[in-house]
Amino acid sequence: MEEKTYLLLKNVGAANLALGVIALVCGIVVGVITIVNGAKLLKGKKYISF
Repeated sequence: MEEKTYLLLKNVGAANLALGVIALVCGIVVGVITIVNGAKLLKGKKYISF
């Protein structure tokens, strides 16, 4: 019984680690895309008139 619990905890820990890495990478990608789009908006600001 203890071995099953150990294996379960090991698998859940590995899955959490993998999901954490995926979340970190996605966060970095979204941040870079946001910065690039913001720079494009600032560059084209002179063409916008209200």
